This record gives sequence, C-alpha cells and structure tokens, in this order.
Amino acid sequence: MIPFNTPPFVGNELDYMKQAIEAKKISGDGSFTKKCNALLEEQTGCGKVLLTTSCSHSLEMASLLTNIQPGDEVIMPSYTFVSTANAFVLRGAVIVFVDIRPDTMNIDENLIEAAITPKTKAIVPVHYAGVGCEMDKIMEIAGKYNLLVVEDAAQGVMAYYKGRALGSIGDVGCYSFHETKNYSMGEGGAVLVNNPAMYERSEIIREKGTNRSRFLRGQIDKYTWVDVGSSYLPSDMNAAYLYAQLEKADEINEKRLASWQKYYTAFESLETKGYVQRPIIPDECRHNAHMFYLKVRDLELRSDLISYLKSNGVMAVFHYVPLHSSKAGERFGRFCGEDKYTTKESERLVRLPMYYGLSDNDIDYVTEKVKSFFGN
Repeated sequence: MIPFNTPPFVGNELDYMKQAIEAKKISGDGSFTKKCNALLEEQTGCGKVLLTTSCSHSLEMASLLTNIQPGDEVIMPSYTFVSTANAFVLRGAVIVFVDIRPDTMNIDENLIEAAITPKTKAIVPVHYAGVGCEMDKIMEIAGKYNLLVVEDAAQGVMAYYKGRALGSIGDVGCYSFHETKNYSMGEGGAVLVNNPAMYERSEIIREKGTNRSRFLRGQIDKYTWVDVGSSYLPSDMNAAYLYAQLEKADEINEKRLASWQKYYTAFESLETKGYVQRPIIPDECRHNAHMFYLKVRDLELRSDLISYLKSNGVMAVFHYVPLHSSKAGERFGRFCGEDKYTTKESERLVRLPMYYGLSDNDIDYVTEKVKSFFGN
C-alpha cells in the first residue's frame, strides 16, 4: 500500500528532542521554540511568529487578537477545515460563506464585497493547497471597509504570493505543523502577527492571559493575569522535532515540488483527452506542493477512482465537505450568494499520495493506476 501521507522525518529530530530533555526544559518557550520562532520570522519577514499547539489554536488566538465579539460577522469560504470557522464561532461570530474560484479552490475575491454588512469584522482567506488567494484585492477591500484580515495559511508554509510569504500579508496569519503538513511537529502550529499593535497582546493571550513573557525578559518584577487567554504553548520537545525540519526546509520543499511536477507532467495526456483537470497555479503564486489533486467528471466517478486505487494498493482521498452543508454550518453561518462552484468542485476533487520521501517509482505506479482506470 502506498499511503496517502507519511510524516516528514529528516534525521536530527531525535537528537534535538534528547537535547531538549537534557536541558530539563520540555515545557513551552524553551530554546527550540525560540529557534523555530526566529527561523520562521526570518523566512516570512514577519515581525513576530509564535509557535502554538495547533493551527486551530492559532486561529483562536487570531479571533482574540481581532477582538471578535458576539454578533460580529466573519467572511470566509465554505471549502475549508472546520477549525477556520470554529475559531470565530467560539467568540460568538456569525460565519458568512462565499463561493470559491474553480481554478484554485480559493475564496472568490470578487464576491467578498457583496457579503459585507455593517456587522462584518473580518475576512478570512484560506490558501488552499499552498496556492495564494488574490491578496491584493482582498487587502484593498479590507482597507476600504476597515476590516481585519486573518490568513488561514495552514497549508501555506514556504509558499508565496507576489514574493510575499503566505501568512505575512494580512493582520494575522496561521500555520499548521500537523503530521499531514510539509513540516511537522505531530500536532502544532504558529501564529504570525503582522500588526505591531498586536505584538504584546499576542504574547499575553498565548501565556494564559498573563504578562509572563515580559517577566521572563526582566521587564517587570512579577507577572499577573491581565487579559483573556489560554495555554497555547507547545512542548519544547515538539519544537525540537520541528526545528530539525525547518533547518532543511528548502530541501524538503524542493523534493516535494519535484514530486508534484512529476505528477503534473504525467497527467498531461489525461487532461488533453478530457478525463481529468490538473491543478492551476496562477502566475503570481509560488506554491509549496502541499498536495497534488485531480478533478474528475463528478462525485460518482471520483468514488469509483478512489475505490479502484485502493484495490490496487494506492491510498487516495477526497477532501473537505463544504461547511455550509453541515448541521453546524447551517446553525452558525449562512451562505451569501449562489453556491455555483463550492459543492460541485469539491465533489470532483481527489487527492493523490504526496509526502517528503515519496519515491519516483511510487509516483510512476500511482500514475499508471490512474491511467489504467481511465483506460478501462
């Protein structure tokens, strides 16, 4: 069986975790956490990056940093993971879903303005598959209506829009380091704070609502409870695992891009014949090969393809069920305008195995089986 995903492992993870243990500092904000923060700040150009226990928690921090209040409205695509919406629903917000673009599966920037009401507080673009949303237009709309922008860049580490790192463009960005992501610490994430006015509060929220970070820097003689917050600090052992991979981020990125390109080239003939559609990467975007997917005719054909691949030892999967069609989505949000593409395109999409260490032989086998399915 060729798995859908295998967590990345580069070789230094266990040694770094041992160093964290020997330093007798395995709780949050140890030396490896600080190294990861600094490396990510350098890579993204962001003023403050803080590791968190998950991207879900990064999004929750973002909802606190943007002061979401009960009744506020937050605009986002329905084609995303539940955490994107949950983070704001937890603060009492109403989620306003808008349709996606069929080329990138990202939020359609041209539909956002029609969804804005006097209650709108924030826009949450989701960079699907590490391909950037049309951020210039989104930031322009946000500026026009005095809205905040939170980038869900869970899949966007080492990906760029017009030369700017995804997650570093809006007011706040959120990364994931889950085991299915390009770089992993098992469970984990990071919050990218791009608005200097939010720097100090981000530390407070992450430290259970206390000013402990200032105390540890010697800026105050004791720390106390000053704001809302929670325990969003990951263990330094997790950070040590991640740091080994961030040190080799370019190597991992290049290997994934090579695998993605091999898939892309192999399926050109099927696309020419009209059997599949390959991913589309806009010229202004530099993606990170987070996933490789194909789009087939419809839901029935996708189910047949997934079953056929599984029977031939290949684990392929579908992705999100649009949030607006779920019970919670109906309860906590509404869809603005027509669902022209969200449901239809989501039902056509199938994800193929993609991970660091995927061999060329495995890719050849997967492509051979996909081609034999359509040949039959």
